[in-house]
Amino acid sequence: KSAGGCAYQKGECMERNELVLLRLSNQYLLHAGERMRVLRAMNGFQAQFLSNALHAMRLRCAAYDNAHAADGLVKGWTLRGTMHIFAEADLPLFLHSGCQYRSRDWTLPSFWNQRPDWALTPQRQAYFSDLIVDALAQGPLTRESLKDRCRAAGMTQAEEDSMFHPWGGGIRELCERGFLCGMVSEEKAFRLCPAFTPMEERDALLEQTRRYFTNYGPASIRDAAYYFDTSQAEIKKRLARLPVEVAECEGQRLFSLHSGRMPEQAIPDCLLLAGFDPLVLGYEKKQSIFLPQEYLRGIFSLSGIVMPPVLLHGSAAGRWKHSGKRLLITQFRPFSQEERGFAEAAAAQLWDEAVQPVFQDA
Repeated sequence: KSAGGCAYQKGECMERNELVLLRLSNQYLLHAGERMRVLRAMNGFQAQFLSNALHAMRLRCAAYDNAHAADGLVKGWTLRGTMHIFAEADLPLFLHSGCQYRSRDWTLPSFWNQRPDWALTPQRQAYFSDLIVDALAQGPLTRESLKDRCRAAGMTQAEEDSMFHPWGGGIRELCERGFLCGMVSEEKAFRLCPAFTPMEERDALLEQTRRYFTNYGPASIRDAAYYFDTSQAEIKKRLARLPVEVAECEGQRLFSLHSGRMPEQAIPDCLLLAGFDPLVLGYEKKQSIFLPQEYLRGIFSLSGIVMPPVLLHGSAAGRWKHSGKRLLITQFRPFSQEERGFAEAAAAQLWDEAVQPVFQDA
C-alpha cells in the first residue's frame, strides 16, 4: 500500500511519487546500465547537439568512458524526424521496410522534393547522390568536404542548398535510405552505411513501441503519441499487440511493460538532466509530472530548444549551463540553502574538476 492507501496493481492506481520513481528507474536514472543496452532500450538519444545526447548517456550508463562513448553508434534522423544517436545494430529497426532501403529512384515523392525551393531534378539528385556514395567508399568525409566535391563537379548554389539543407535535404534522404550514416562526432561527418536487412515496418514500429512502454512507462497513449509524433489511434493499434499492464494516476490511464528494474531508493535530491533529455521528451510536455507548467517556457523555448533541467526531488526547478569550471544554474524559484547543496553535490558527482556553481534568478 502507498501512503495514500492505494496499491499499484493491474488496473489500480498509484501515487504521484510512485510514478516518478518508476519512470526514473525505468529510464536508468536510479541505477545505471550497460552502455549499449541503455542506448537500445531508450531508442537512442536525440542529438541536434551531440553534447546533450552524450550527457543523457552519461547519466544512465555505468562505467561511462568519453573515449569510447561513440563505439558501435551511428547518427541519423529517426524518431520524430529528428537527429538521434543510436546503436548501429538498430539500423534495421529505424530504417525499416517503409524507408525505401537502397532505392535509387529519386522520382519517388518525398518531403524534400515536394518543397517549392527544391532545386535538384531527379537526374541531378541521382548524379550527386552517386558522387557522394562513391566519395565515401574511400573513407569517411565531413559535410564540408562533400560540398567541395559536389561544387567541383558542377553543383550550383541552389542545388547545394537542397542537397545540404540545414534540416537534412538530399543528405538526409541518403541516410534514410541506408546509403550513409552520420558519425557520432562533434564534426558533421558521414560514412557508408553497412548493408543490412530492414525489418518489416509493422514489426519495427511495434518493437520501438515495446521499448517505449518498457523504459518510459508507465505512460499514457497521449504521451506515446507525442513521443513518436503520431496519432493516438496508431498508438492504440500497437498497444493491442502488446501485453501491457494498466494503472491510473491522477485520472490518467497509464500503460507499461515490466522492465525488471524496480526502484529501491528515494527520489534523488537533484538530477542535472541533459538538454533534450528523454525524461522531458518522453511525455507530453503539458501533462509532464516532472515539469511544473509555470516553468514550461524555462525549459521549452519558443525556438524549439529544450534546455537542460535541474530536477529537485523529481520536479524541474531550474536549468543549468556548464562552461569550463563554471556551472550556471538559473533558478525558476529561489532555492533553499539545502537545495543549493543538493545541486552542488550533483555537479561534483558529474564533473571531476572543481566546478563552481553560480546561482541566478530566471
